[in-house]
Amino acid sequence: MARLVGIFELPAQVAAAVKQLRGRGYTDIETYAPAPFPEVDDAVDPKASRVRLLTLIGGLVGVVTGYALTIWMANNWQIMVGGKPFSSIPPYTIIAFELTILFSGVLTVVGLFIFGKLPKFKIDPAYSPRFSAEDFGVVVRCREQDVAEIDALLRKNDATEVNLVES
Repeated sequence: MARLVGIFELPAQVAAAVKQLRGRGYTDIETYAPAPFPEVDDAVDPKASRVRLLTLIGGLVGVVTGYALTIWMANNWQIMVGGKPFSSIPPYTIIAFELTILFSGVLTVVGLFIFGKLPKFKIDPAYSPRFSAEDFGVVVRCREQDVAEIDALLRKNDATEVNLVES
């Protein structure tokens, strides 16, 4: 499999090129940008991130754990304080809130590592330091017979240069 790197100057050019590539059936596309740009993100992957689901699960587990833990402890080790009920929900809300934030944060980080395929121990040969400064890069994995077509498509979308890199 060949890999082509197209170098662009504007995020709109990258978004247009990626949309055309996805329209032609190419799915193994990676982009490099000096900063996050929503139009590039939407062009590369239009569906919502799966990390959000892990954050929701973490929040729900946290709130249930917070209330269950405090109610269980209060009823298991009953201490009568001024005739108040053993299980009083308002003060337990603080614990539940804190555990919601904790579990959501932990599962969000876990999701970022899992779905972002992190950490990457070796640098991609297609990466150039100028992608962190001022230029944008689009890396497309394609078959050998499609190299000319992809090259023409990237150049048609105003790529300043297109290079073939090792896989």
